[in-house]
Amino acid sequence: MSKKILVVSTSLRADSNSDLLAEAFMNGAREAGHKVEKVSLKDKTIGFCRGCLACQKTGNCVIQDDAGGIVEKMLHADVLVFATPVYYYEMSGQMKTLLDRANPLYTADYAYRAVYLLATAADEDEHAIDGARKGLEGFIACFERAYLAGCIFAGGVDAPGMARGHSALEKAHEMGRQV
Repeated sequence: MSKKILVVSTSLRADSNSDLLAEAFMNGAREAGHKVEKVSLKDKTIGFCRGCLACQKTGNCVIQDDAGGIVEKMLHADVLVFATPVYYYEMSGQMKTLLDRANPLYTADYAYRAVYLLATAADEDEHAIDGARKGLEGFIACFERAYLAGCIFAGGVDAPGMARGHSALEKAHEMGRQV
């Protein structure tokens, strides 16, 4: 059965390593017949959540910026994929800000179940993504029908494009095919 997959690329850098992972995942998912859309946060304006909780009453955030459209896409996707660089052993600030702004989904009848994490870091240690994974798991825990379906990590990549040829690209491609 074809699924609607939303890939959110959170790096602000051109030719980013996490975006290379995202593209590999997307190619695999398309080969498997899924409908794939990518949203890049690179050129988006997303302000910080104010914690006003108006979204819990209205279903929409009071802040008028690019987050609203992305959250709407998240609502209707069957699968969510987040691609992030790891900064200081955590997800990117842009990713965290978007997850905070996705608060309107908390009371919504969201479609997604499977959530994936694609992460890159300069550090090669496999535990370098533990903080990013834990942060995403915290978001997922707020949605009882959602679960972390998989993680791919490309370590030892720092400069733009360094992930080209990394073994994680094939793993991301295969994970996309297996969705």
